[in-house]
Order: sequence, then structure tokens, then C-alpha cells
Amino acid sequence: MASQLLLFAAILWVVAAIVGLGGALVLARIALAAGAIAGAVAAIIILPEPSHAIILPSQLVGESITFRVDAEGLWLMGFGLVPAGFACALASPSRDGMRGWLLGASTSLLGALGVFGLQNGAGLLIAWEAMSLGGAVMILSENLEPARGRTVLFMLALLEVGAVALVLAIAILGFHASALDFAQFDSGSATLSHPVQIGLGLLLLIGFGAKLGLLPFYEWFPGAYGSASGATGAIMSGVVLNAAFFALSRALMHWLPATSGDAFPVLSVIVIVVATFSAILTILYAFQQDDWRCLLSFSSAENASIAVGALGAAMLFRSYDLKDLAGLAWTVALLHLAGHALAKGALFLAADGLRSANGNYHIAYSGAGSHWVFGVGALLAAMSLAAMPPTAGFVSEWFVFQTVFQGFHLPTLGGRLVLALAGAGLALTAAVAFATFVKVIGLGVLGRDARRPAPVSRVYSISVGLIGLAVLALGVGMPVWLQALNMATFRQVGVAVASQMHDGFLLVPLTAKFAFISPSLLIIVMPLLALIPIGLVLVSRHRPIRRTAVWYGGLSPDPTTASTTSLSFSNAMRTFYSFVYRPTAETERDADAGGYFVTKLVFEHDVAPIFGPWLFQPAVRAVRAVAGKLRLLQSGHLNFYLSLIGLLLVLVLGLTLS
Repeated sequence: MASQLLLFAAILWVVAAIVGLGGALVLARIALAAGAIAGAVAAIIILPEPSHAIILPSQLVGESITFRVDAEGLWLMGFGLVPAGFACALASPSRDGMRGWLLGASTSLLGALGVFGLQNGAGLLIAWEAMSLGGAVMILSENLEPARGRTVLFMLALLEVGAVALVLAIAILGFHASALDFAQFDSGSATLSHPVQIGLGLLLLIGFGAKLGLLPFYEWFPGAYGSASGATGAIMSGVVLNAAFFALSRALMHWLPATSGDAFPVLSVIVIVVATFSAILTILYAFQQDDWRCLLSFSSAENASIAVGALGAAMLFRSYDLKDLAGLAWTVALLHLAGHALAKGALFLAADGLRSANGNYHIAYSGAGSHWVFGVGALLAAMSLAAMPPTAGFVSEWFVFQTVFQGFHLPTLGGRLVLALAGAGLALTAAVAFATFVKVIGLGVLGRDARRPAPVSRVYSISVGLIGLAVLALGVGMPVWLQALNMATFRQVGVAVASQMHDGFLLVPLTAKFAFISPSLLIIVMPLLALIPIGLVLVSRHRPIRRTAVWYGGLSPDPTTASTTSLSFSNAMRTFYSFVYRPTAETERDADAGGYFVTKLVFEHDVAPIFGPWLFQPAVRAVRAVAGKLRLLQSGHLNFYLSLIGLLLVLVLGLTLS
């Protein structure tokens, strides 16, 4: 029954693409959303029990195609499909390109399903490219930004770098396993030398990390997401991002052998270091954004990096045969991405709701908090991304810190030091993330507009509110949710670690003697703590409110009433971390003929990317230089082309005769 639901979901997505192109847009949206619901229900049904493989009636590269979604894949897919279902039902706010958007959304969802379930290397590559193509089609169809073509090309260029790395990695594994079936990859990689295994792991990290936003690939995120709608962002940062992490986790934990012994596990350290630096850089850049989509895109890369860091810790523990700790770290990554998918989907849809009310995606005073369902949902989602109790994000980040604190169990000083430094980096990330989402909610949702509140549509209010409540339910009900991962953790490390992560209503890192929290009980105590801010509000009524005009870049809507702007809020951090941001500010003035009166004032600000000038721009210049040389081949002379063809024939004949 459950397997039939997954098949039904795939059929619905195909139908949605076909009828959407035919013009039946409402029917296509219903089919897309129904497919997401069917997939999420199937994940709930199958998750507690072991899954069975389905042999599809076709072949690829001479091998039968097997489809099976493992427990961890069901977990990530199910939580990713929840916001995707709402996004498909609401669809893109750009009605002109709705047909193309529906086609792109269907392609991305089908590709994600293939990544979760296909057990063949060639099939994985096809599904992986389908996810990329679907995202590009969604962005190009929406026509929300004039420069969307350039940002999509940049996105596809970096994703194709990752695709090439994946092709090489799967080709190496397939050659040594004499098959492209994933079940043979583990035995094939065991025959590889240690340096080759490290190189193979780096190829996999590059390939899957291109979609996860690991450095330097996160630089395509703001341009691509910033050219798309919130509905597109909810799909790409939810089910698509989860599919990419699932593929990376399967590759590093299953395809590569678990080496143990005295040798320092180089690959796991590389994964932890790359993930930690990616998390720090992406959240620092997120804090400086004044566009909902750009900020949330950087935050998606940050949360994916945190999950990859937990995956690296699992690899490190596994290399020393610490199975319980390896299972803890791996399970924490799954918990983190589940909460992230829900929270990020809610805020992306909140961004679409504010755009429908205000006409733009700027983080500014809107008064949307007066719509209490919308405000509560967005607040709960932001609290989760800021790791505030008792939401799902608080639970997962608490588990992340408890995991890196377990480094003292490692037998080597190097491993302990790596986890300690990773914990320091994650602490910085958590602090900046807290400030980032204080800005998002304080200015973008709860900030009052002196003129009128933003007329947020009811469908967006209900959608954001429901997903926000799901974020809270995941955090508060975590002792119950963890039971669904028992089979996944047992299959991964041979120990049912998930059952050791809770003791009744307490959440514990394998033992209550080390640390414990209880969001389930905290939800009862927190209303009592709310009496403190209520008392402060009552006391403050006797004091007059002091309003101060703040100006940064001319973005203050009304200097007489605005107390801050998105950029002035983050200006102190930009100054303190100027060695990272390298901020730029340019002002242009146009005056009359006499030069006495300014007629036009243009202010531009930006933060310089790190990898763009040093890595991507030199690559672009090299390609253009080669293209300039090859342009000589386009002479337009027929005799020249005939001579080239003749030369190729001579070379072919020479190779054949030799």
C-alpha cells in the first residue's frame, strides 16, 4: 500500500506537468500538492518498518533498475514534502510563467524521489540532473528579476562542476565493483588504496556539496534564490536540499569503507572543517541581506553545513569504532534537516505572502504581525532557525553541541581538537543566526507600519501558521518522533541509537548523566516565563517611547517614524567583520548646470564575495580567452571547413589502420 502511494505520487507529478503545459493550471496545482501529500503519507507508513526493494520493468546501462527508499530517506523526504505540498498548492506568485513553473516543480520533485529511491549509479545521475533542471525551469519561468538568466547560468555552471565530480566518482566505484548497483559499491571501494579513497570522498563531497551550498558553491544561492519566488525556495531548500544530503550521507557512510586504527581519518576531518567554515561564512552573509529570499538562501546553506558537520563527526566516530556516538551524530543530522525543512518552508511562503501585500521582498516594516496566525507561524519558524526553545531547531542544535562535546571519547588529540574547534565555530554560527532571525521577524513581520498593516492573504496566513505549528510539534514531540528512527540507526551503525536519545520525556545524548533537556515539559513552563516580559511591558507603559530617525542607504521608509532599517541593524556586524565582508559603498550625485543643487542621489552598497574574484572570475576569463582563440574556426569560408573535415577523416583512418 505504501509503495503504491509513492508510485501514485510520481504519477500525479507527471500528470501535473502534462496538464499544466496544456493550460489546466488549477488541476495541475492540485495534482502537485496531492502528490506531495501522498509521498508524505507513504513516508509515515513505511518509516517504522524496513522497506522492500521494487524492481522496475526496465534496464539502464544493461542493469535492472531497483527502487527502494530507506528509513533515513523516508524521514528526510517526508518532512521535505510537507512545505513542498503547501508551495505547490499556492504555486508561484508569478502567474505569467505558471505553466513553466509547474513543469519545473514536477521535474524537481520527480528528481528528488529518484535520488531518494534509485539504487543505480546511472539512475542517480539522471535524477540528480532532473533536480537541477527543474530548479532552473522554475526560476526562469517566474520572471521576477531581470537578471534571472545570468544567475541561473551561474547556478547551473557550478552544479555541473559537481555533476562532473559525481560522474567521476561513480565511474571509479562502478569500475572497481564491476557494476553500478549501490549494493556492490562498498565491496568495490574496499579494494582501493587509502589515498584513492580520500580522493573519491572529495569527489563525492564536491559533487553533492554543490547543491548543499558548501564552500565555495554557496555563492550561487543568493542569485538563484533571489531571482525566484518563495514557493520555489520552499521546494529547493526543503525536499531538494534533503535529497542532496541523503545522497551525500549514503555515499560517505555506505560506499566508502569504515577505516579504523591508528591512522588519522583525513576525510572525516576535511568534511568537518569544510562544513564548519561554510556554516560560519554563510550565516555571516545572511545577516547582511535585506531581501527575504537572499537571506533565507544563505541560511539554507548554513543549516545544510551544520548537518554535514554532524555527518563528518559521525564518520570520525565510526573510524574509531565508536558506534553509539557515530549513530548519535548521524541521527542529529537527520533531526536538524527535518526541522529546517519545515521552518524554512514556512518563512519562504511568508516571504511570498508579504510580496503579495507589499509588492516586494524587502525586509522592512510591514505590520504583518497583526495577522496573528501568520505572525505566530513565522515567529515559530524563525525561533527554530534561531535555535530558540522549545522548537525543533533548538532540539537539533542542542544535540549538535552535545555531539561535538563527546570528542573526549576519541583516542587521538587531533580528533578531539577538531571537534572542539568545530564546536567553537558552531557557537559563532548560532549567535549570528539568532541575530539574523531577530532582524527578520522584528523588522519583516512584527515591525509596525505607521500607515497600515500589510494585507496578507488568508491562504498564506493559514499555510504559514500550520507549518509553524508543525515546527513546534516536531520539537515538543521529539521523544515520540525519535522512535521512528530506531530501524534507521540500527541499519546504519548496528545499534538502535535513537532509543537511547530519550528517557521518557527527557532528551539525552545517549545518557542522562551527561546532559538532558525536555521540550515536552518546557512547553508547560514557558507560559509561566512569559509573565516576565508581560510585566516589563506593563512597567514600560509609564515611560515615554523615544523615537530616533536612522538612515542607511535611503532605505528608511519614513525617517520620522522609523527607528531602524535592515541594513542599519546589521551595520555593526559588517564593520566588525569587515575583513570577511569587505563592504563597498558608492554614492553618485547629479547636479544642475551650476553645480549648486543636487537633482539626483544614487547610493549603492554591497558586500564582496570571497570566492568570486579569486576563483570564479579567473575561470570565466580563462574560458573567454579560449573562446576568443577558437573563434578563428568560425571563419565562414567553406574551403576551411572542408579541410577540417578532411583532416578529421585522415586522423580516423590513421587510428583505424594502426
